[in-house]
Amino acid sequence: MSFGRLERRAGHKPMSEINVTPLVDVMLVLLVIFIIAAPFMADRLALRLPKAELPKAATIAESGPFVSLAIDSQGRVQWDGQVVDESLLRQRLLETAQRDPATELQLRADAGLPYGRVVSLIGMAQSVGLTRIGFVAEAHAPR
Repeated sequence: MSFGRLERRAGHKPMSEINVTPLVDVMLVLLVIFIIAAPFMADRLALRLPKAELPKAATIAESGPFVSLAIDSQGRVQWDGQVVDESLLRQRLLETAQRDPATELQLRADAGLPYGRVVSLIGMAQSVGLTRIGFVAEAHAPR
């Protein structure tokens, strides 16, 4: 019986390449999440609310041209004290934006008015080019 030399198998060679498949999978999932979330982030209304200290905030600063809009609890809109319908309101907003886009819109809304109605009015003003919107409120009596 002859005994030969036993062959030894070589061990596993170290892997010298990076497996990028899991990285690509994670990146694609993140991309899909951002694609889905992007429309929700762009749907916000861009407002620059004034910063003021109380009790000095009770007065309206007339720093330039402004238009006064009021919405009562039934949703009727008044343009400088005159009741206007939706189409006339859009037309007047467009004319005002074309005349001077820096015109401030001073908005007075009834406390019982649904939030969606106020937001639709703000969206209409922004769609024609009016971006300066101020919210007018009554000041509380001092205690």
